[in-house]
Amino acid sequence: MMSALISAATPTTTWYLVLSALLFGIGTVGVLVRRNPLVMFMCIELMLNAINLSFVAFAKRMGDIGGQTTVFFVMVVAAAEVVVGLGIIVSIMRKRPGANVDDISALKG
Repeated sequence: MMSALISAATPTTTWYLVLSALLFGIGTVGVLVRRNPLVMFMCIELMLNAINLSFVAFAKRMGDIGGQTTVFFVMVVAAAEVVVGLGIIVSIMRKRPGANVDDISALKG
């Protein structure tokens, strides 16, 4: 009886893919609805992490390391994006505290 309950509660690939889709949807809604650059940036990061979760789930399901390797490279690119993007966003927010995404045109010079 107990082993049946444990095996029924074990997450499957479908659970991870549903969670990934849910996280990606939350990130997409956040990017489309919110106008604050910091919030949009966090939503984009949430979308990248949702994609990473689906890559890892598929890699585990297929027994291939290719998905996990892709996740490693996506994380490296995301870290570089955070360094550059966050620096730009923080400098804009310091210059104009109430800035929204439309104020990015201030970078034109």
